[in-house]
Amino acid sequence: MVRNNPLLKIGLFGIGLEAYWEQFDGLKEKLESYVEIVAGKIKNYQVEVINLGLIDTSQKAMEAGHQFRRADVDIIFMYVTTYALSSTVLPVVQRAKVPVIILNLSPVAAIDYNSFNAMNDRTKMTGEWLAYCSACPVPEIANVFKRAHIKFHQITGMLHNDPVCWDEIGEWIEAAKVANTMSHNRLGAMGHYYSGMLDIYTDLTLQIATFGGHIEIIEVDELSAIRREVSQKLITERVEAFHKIFEVQPDCVIEELERAARTSVALDKLVELYNLGSMAYYYKGTGNAENEDTMSSVILGTSLLTANGIPVAGEYEIKNAQAMKIMDCFGVGGSFTEYYAMDFTDDVVLMGHDGPGHIKIAEGKTKVRPLTVYHGKVGKGLSVEMAVKHGPVTLLSVVETSNGLMLLVAEGESVAGPILEIGNTNSRYRFSIGARKFVNDWNSHGPAHHCAVGIGHIASKIKKLGELLNIATIQVC
Repeated sequence: MVRNNPLLKIGLFGIGLEAYWEQFDGLKEKLESYVEIVAGKIKNYQVEVINLGLIDTSQKAMEAGHQFRRADVDIIFMYVTTYALSSTVLPVVQRAKVPVIILNLSPVAAIDYNSFNAMNDRTKMTGEWLAYCSACPVPEIANVFKRAHIKFHQITGMLHNDPVCWDEIGEWIEAAKVANTMSHNRLGAMGHYYSGMLDIYTDLTLQIATFGGHIEIIEVDELSAIRREVSQKLITERVEAFHKIFEVQPDCVIEELERAARTSVALDKLVELYNLGSMAYYYKGTGNAENEDTMSSVILGTSLLTANGIPVAGEYEIKNAQAMKIMDCFGVGGSFTEYYAMDFTDDVVLMGHDGPGHIKIAEGKTKVRPLTVYHGKVGKGLSVEMAVKHGPVTLLSVVETSNGLMLLVAEGESVAGPILEIGNTNSRYRFSIGARKFVNDWNSHGPAHHCAVGIGHIASKIKKLGELLNIATIQVC
């Protein structure tokens, strides 16, 4: 079975110059201890660290590159402990062929100049000085990486007592985890596109080339066949679960709850069968009563899947299923949404959608309401109504352009106020640049009309993900 959430493997090595070790007693041991400190801190992020210690010759660098390749590392952190030749760095990253982060970390905030100058041995003084020389070779390394067409990222700060620096390291690790999960993710595409909705059509090969993973094309007939075999016992248990998880409204009849429960159980079985980590669906259903029955009863089941780490996007919006998965991997939710109206009185944008919602990021308990018509779609059934938790939010769109994919991001705030009680997800969002400018700026980059919304401000993390995936990220606010 393919892992949908594989453990991230981080390659770590420090660099130094072998000629120093005989000249300066204790310098090598001190620098090695610094590398161990970094390794220990990185392990706290629940990752596997392949620590090769100090690399101090070009020969060791060549072997280190092979070791990282054999270990199948996903990203490399290179700790610059002191001056080192660029020839001890280039072979490592050339061979490993994964993103590299340069850690330019000073052991302390500043040298104790008085104590240092009071030392009466200039050799010892030089050895002590070299322990603070982490910044020295970074220009040399950057020059060589540029000339070798190797993309790199830098973090400059302190080994200890530097939350800004270590927060940035944490964001790179989080972004690398998301990239790694996406590269193993299996996305189910069930049904077909909504006819004429041209903005959501996407190049599946481009999706896989950019994010990795696999896209499994699934027939609705298969879900209907699984649904046919669901026992009454499982249906009853799922209805009981609905009542615990949702705020089921009094006008929801038991027949509709059982119909949704049957489909929900079948969806779980389908996800297990194909080991799916996300999904996009749409099916007109016209002319096939069983398939229409199946697809008009999916909303509660797809909402449960979304809340349990398997985000589901309606209207066969594969790009948005990718965006929702990214947001979910960052731990902020990722609910299917679009903006549909503006409130100029309160300067907010109204956003929501029919179909599944991410109930774990809801403001209060998600309501279940019956709808006698699914607007623009076949059938009737139960739907979910929720607003996203009040507070900071981030919007993400995976945008397909004529030049490939890019990430479009905006940070805003979910705010209290009246929403439309129509059995859909609905929220009010305020943006620092105002509703008018947000809409104009967002549209100017040509996204599809759907996007994913998550709680918290995580644009800086998404930008790092874009860097790791080597695609552009644009933030409008």
